[in-house]
Amino acid sequence: MASQPQVPPPGPPHQDEEKAAHRHHTGSSSSSSLGITPTAPAPVTCPSHTTPRRLTTKIDLHLVPFVIILYLMAFLDRVNIANARAFGLETDLGLSGTQFNTALTIFFVPYILFEIPSNILLKKISPRIWLSGCCIGFGFITMMQGLVQNYAGILTTRFLLGLFECGMFPGCFYLLGMWYRREEAQKRFSLFFSSTSLAGAFGGLLASGLGSMDYMRGYRGWRWIFLIEGAATVVIGAIFLFTFPGFVEEAKWLRDDERDYIKARLHADQGHSAAERSITLKDVGKVMSDYKVWLGGFMYFGIIVPAYSYAYFSPTIVQSYGYDKIQTQLHSVPPWAVAFVFAMVIATASDWLKHRFLFTVLPICISISGFAILLNVHDNLPVQYAALVLICMGMYSAMPIQVCWFNMNLGGHHRRAVGSAWQIGFGNIGGIIATYSFVGGDFRKGYIICVSFICLSALSCIIYAVSIMAENRKKANQTLPEGMTEQEKAELGDLNPDFKYML
Repeated sequence: MASQPQVPPPGPPHQDEEKAAHRHHTGSSSSSSLGITPTAPAPVTCPSHTTPRRLTTKIDLHLVPFVIILYLMAFLDRVNIANARAFGLETDLGLSGTQFNTALTIFFVPYILFEIPSNILLKKISPRIWLSGCCIGFGFITMMQGLVQNYAGILTTRFLLGLFECGMFPGCFYLLGMWYRREEAQKRFSLFFSSTSLAGAFGGLLASGLGSMDYMRGYRGWRWIFLIEGAATVVIGAIFLFTFPGFVEEAKWLRDDERDYIKARLHADQGHSAAERSITLKDVGKVMSDYKVWLGGFMYFGIIVPAYSYAYFSPTIVQSYGYDKIQTQLHSVPPWAVAFVFAMVIATASDWLKHRFLFTVLPICISISGFAILLNVHDNLPVQYAALVLICMGMYSAMPIQVCWFNMNLGGHHRRAVGSAWQIGFGNIGGIIATYSFVGGDFRKGYIICVSFICLSALSCIIYAVSIMAENRKKANQTLPEGMTEQEKAELGDLNPDFKYML
């Protein structure tokens, strides 16, 4: 074992917090269990006018509300078609057979194909312009969904919706990952991701109100759902064009010494980010040659199938319990609300223990138990409804842990931009499968499909955990090449010997 450094005399409280805040995350928790000798990074000095905690709060206030609102509107505009279905969309547009499912599926074609190009453009153009512009775009397309008259119209608008929304999720995760250290990121990631739960709950409440506007000014209730929610999104996107935050290097609301401090603390945790250079096709190829990146994709792919199945078909499942249109929307709210609370509890515990793996597997097991109930109980509505709550709270708590875990284990702007987009893009192939999981009211078949894929997600998490533990042991026995520069380390990202993966 390496000799322990001399313990310095205690300083003021905020200096003690500062030192704790910049201790490498593997130094005191996971490193000992992996047989890695703790390393002490160079001290990073917080500006004298503030403290690390105050500065983190400042970042939270300037960043987190924006990404939450942005993704809440994106997810709401994506899944409100499920609410519209309960108010007669299929009948009015003359959809039959699997045409509704095909309308859901076509959304994912551009959504999958343009994830990586979107993140590259986000870094080149800036998050403020790119994400806000996309927000205006998908808000406008959502409004157009409220005016379509036939199958061709709904297919066209769903395709364009997927095109404009493709950058939202990976872009926001990428942006968050470039502001926070790994040990403090999960609460923020989960709070952002839980906007999906808020969108589900809020969407049900909105739909119950907007649906009651049936035939107002000659428009059916489902059309008002698209028109009003889309118009709200356009207004928010226009405001964000002037107010949405960017990367650390672009933040005008930070003083120069605060910006230097934030960049230094990120460097101590993740290494040099190489934010100054552009991303090339060669970078994409190098990232995709890493087997761990593929495991990250399969983790998300497996859980996306049941997650989107729930988002798109839970109103149909609830309606099969005998509720009318309004009661169906209202009964779709509680599972989403419980999921939001549970996701934040899981995220807080995960950050506190500086551990991700178990907090991914535990919620997955809860979801599996919910599906097991639905597969075996068919005549007890309270139990069946409780099972829906278990499914929702499990899936939508595990997903942000998975994405944060994988993203924050990618070092450098280039590896994180490509890797995060890959995980979301590849994972969303599962969305195509989800749209055909519940066809013709065969719920049992859909439940079996969902359980199969969520087990794939759990298996991928286990293999990924074993892989990064092995990588950490390997790095513990490596020595840095003599004369290796910070720029060379930045090019390697998380592959450089100094970078330790968080379990």
